[in-house]
Amino acid sequence: MTDGALEVVLAQPRGFCAGVTRAIDIVERALEHYGRPVYVFHEIVHNGHVVEDLRAKGAVFVEEIAAIPRGAVTIFSAHGVAASVEREAAARGLRVIDATCPLVAKVHDQVRRYTRRGGAIVMIGHAGHQEVTGTVGTVEGGRVYVVGSAEEVARLPEGEDAPIAYVTQTTLSTEDTRSVIDALVARYPRIAGPQLGDICYATTNRQAAVRRLAAEVDLVLVIGAANSSNTARLREVALQEGVRAFRIEHVGEIDASWLAGARSVGLTAGASTPESLVVAVREWLESRGATAVRTLAGPVETARFRLPALPVPIAAAG
Repeated sequence: MTDGALEVVLAQPRGFCAGVTRAIDIVERALEHYGRPVYVFHEIVHNGHVVEDLRAKGAVFVEEIAAIPRGAVTIFSAHGVAASVEREAAARGLRVIDATCPLVAKVHDQVRRYTRRGGAIVMIGHAGHQEVTGTVGTVEGGRVYVVGSAEEVARLPEGEDAPIAYVTQTTLSTEDTRSVIDALVARYPRIAGPQLGDICYATTNRQAAVRRLAAEVDLVLVIGAANSSNTARLREVALQEGVRAFRIEHVGEIDASWLAGARSVGLTAGASTPESLVVAVREWLESRGATAVRTLAGPVETARFRLPALPVPIAAAG
């Protein structure tokens, strides 16, 4: 039990973004249209609960295109894929449905446009993240660098007058990338890059919501998978605001000792976290003495992304 009455405060917005909703809808629609199995290259989104739910419905998740039977229905995850993966899928005659988030696809288009101009591309993001790997993989025969800090900008081998452009990982916000962008502009005054409006709205909104939440609670619980970049960043934002914060994947990971002395607990969730996991944590807190639940004011997201037409075949390479 807590030391007294406990209030639960919910961030707004939280949880699923439009890109995640679209990706999950694509898998479920493909299962209805084609029947099981439907193959998914990588986790459709970074959440084990979502993956297991879709697996139970007939989705088969693979890490290699070679593991997919020739001609099978195949879905690319919301994080996007490299051009080499698209070619490999075509060579196997896979019937591909691309669930790449439209905002990630927009970054791919920017990279292709910058590449046609010549020069180097800088990707601001976390090396090894699936989205970064897919975006970097759209650059073929050119120079591309992944940087995550201003210090790494200083180590880039390109000269100051070299033609260069940058793009950013969508799960980073303008605040995440500002110091890196400033370092790039200082070193390469003529660098080309996206407008601030191109930053993912969901990332920006969820981080702003956590800042509002942190100002009103004693403890923040961020619900999301360990491999979710945007979830990890939400916890970091809360910590930066001076409040205790923990990331949990589900209610079973809560340590009751965290509640000691707390009068209010804030809940938020990464962009790939189902609301059902938030509800489970809220109900657990109510079982531990929470007597009030309220939702902070915040933007109500109405964005919806169109689903691709079915079927979407890729002809085998000749």
